Amino acid sequence: MKYKILGVTGCPTGIAHTFMAEEALKKSAEKYGVSIKVETHGQQGVQNSFTRQEIEDAEVIIVAADKNVNIERFNGKKVINVPVARGMKKSDELIEQALNGDVSVYRTDKSSVDEETSYGLKQSIWRQIYVHLMNGVSHMIPFVVAGGVMIAVSLMFGIYSADPSSDQYNAFAAQLNTIGGVAMGLMVPILSAYIAQSMANRPGLIIGFITGMIAFQNETGFLGGIVSGFLSGLVLIALGRVFQKLPKQLDGLKSIFLFPVLGIFIAGLIIWWLSVPMEAINQTMMDFIAGFQGSNPIILGLLIGSMSAFDMGGPVNKAAYVTGTVLLAQGNYAFMAGVSAACIAPPLATGFAVLFGRKYYPQNERSAGLVNFLLGSTHITEGAIPFAAKRPLTIIPILMLGSSIAAILTYLFGVEVPAPHGGFIVLPVVTGALQWILAILIGSVVAGYLMSLDQRRSVRKMENSDLKTDSENVPEGHVNNDSLITPSRIFLDQNLEDKEAVLTFISDMAVEQGIAADSRAVLDGFNQREEQGSTGMENGIAIPHVSNESINKPAVIVARLNNGVEWPAMDGNATTFVISILVPENSGSEHLNILADISRKLMDESLVERLKQSNSEEEIKNILLGVES
Repeated sequence: MKYKILGVTGCPTGIAHTFMAEEALKKSAEKYGVSIKVETHGQQGVQNSFTRQEIEDAEVIIVAADKNVNIERFNGKKVINVPVARGMKKSDELIEQALNGDVSVYRTDKSSVDEETSYGLKQSIWRQIYVHLMNGVSHMIPFVVAGGVMIAVSLMFGIYSADPSSDQYNAFAAQLNTIGGVAMGLMVPILSAYIAQSMANRPGLIIGFITGMIAFQNETGFLGGIVSGFLSGLVLIALGRVFQKLPKQLDGLKSIFLFPVLGIFIAGLIIWWLSVPMEAINQTMMDFIAGFQGSNPIILGLLIGSMSAFDMGGPVNKAAYVTGTVLLAQGNYAFMAGVSAACIAPPLATGFAVLFGRKYYPQNERSAGLVNFLLGSTHITEGAIPFAAKRPLTIIPILMLGSSIAAILTYLFGVEVPAPHGGFIVLPVVTGALQWILAILIGSVVAGYLMSLDQRRSVRKMENSDLKTDSENVPEGHVNNDSLITPSRIFLDQNLEDKEAVLTFISDMAVEQGIAADSRAVLDGFNQREEQGSTGMENGIAIPHVSNESINKPAVIVARLNNGVEWPAMDGNATTFVISILVPENSGSEHLNILADISRKLMDESLVERLKQSNSEEEIKNILLGVES
């Protein structure tokens, strides 16, 4: 059979929204009287895959996916490439666009680093920047955490335990400090490399790492790493276009010679030139700061706090820190107290942020934030960098505010710190230790709270505008299995205050009804799934799901809430009806069939309304199973 339109749906986790996108595309195609075949990418792998002939015969391919679905096979075809959520929400518009012919032809050169190799269709510039930046940040986090912890542990042997000339010297501590330093030293190159890799694939990784090393060695800080990463990616994209008409026989030459050599030459020199003025700027800033040491404590604290948190280890931060150490050698212990407070506050702020806004941060960031309590307590400011790098335009000003508050209060309290490093480890020699801790905590809590609000705003914006989702597809047809959905597993009129309470309730009910053996394991599984992307849908519906070894049989548990809770949902509305799927690990396709069937049904607004209005557990079961009551 020839299909006028082909559709592709998929996402990283492959559990709920692809069926909804697939169903929406099919309904819209039927509405406009055109034939369509939809290929789905989920946990069961690729289903309804296209043949080469079907691709040749199709006029337009609609790719609604948030994962790599190998669009290079559509070379020379008209391709519409959008997030999977648009396939669900804007399916009519996509079909109309396909029929109107207002679609770009997709071209790919597998050896090029053209941006369309990965995306097929140009996306919003801000979305591209965010995706590239987050690729660098996510790879950087383990280096910061691991290296920071090693350094923090070494400091517990003594502030100068890594210095062979000190009485505190400890060989083991020195080794830990060196190992940690190596890991932390890779932070900027890794950030740069994976930003460039996201933009320009493997050639970008190579050039980004090298330019990142240049940025690190010239002490431009993590901001220099961001600049070098994007610069490397742009240079390689330009080179890809310049050499795209070279014969195919020279593809190998491009990847192992032309791109690396020219990329290093162009991007490396630019970063080097940008780094050269830093030394003169640093000296100027140090002289400027030193002139403020006798000024009003509020003005001095604002200056020191802003500089310390601006680039956290970069040239601006170092100008404040080095000035403090110089004055410390002159017997000025008060100045360094403010510098130390301003350096300690940012990582502590990230820890408070993940506590205040726990449900809005993914697991890796929550873990990093908690580790930052340790790093911050030992004066390792760099722990805050992954958080700042995500959204520097909003997070850095917040951290600057928190550091400024900490520094201002430190100066107002008249605290004196005679050590240049060590954080709270040096409390025994601090004059006004309790006031110092109070100043740092106030600044950290204020910044942490503001960070949590910003994260909440960012998540809601992502959910509402980008509509991040996940999905998959399974064979059509509902699953009519009374052992999976029973009236005893449907709970109406529940008073639960938030998403965590709902998931906890469902986990407890799973154990109570013999579905699972460990409620904590089930809850952790739910939360891990939520970290990959919210399962909140539209119209007040959420479909949390979990596959866990503690679950002994597939089941569906339903909870209808008296008061809506924040999930977050795709349309921004509160969630009032929760349909949870629980399945054993390695249970095959049965639970995926159930979920696919339920997800398709939830595209029917009249069915959703019936679920909400029904006061009968039996009726709700029949609606979900497609059984006429």
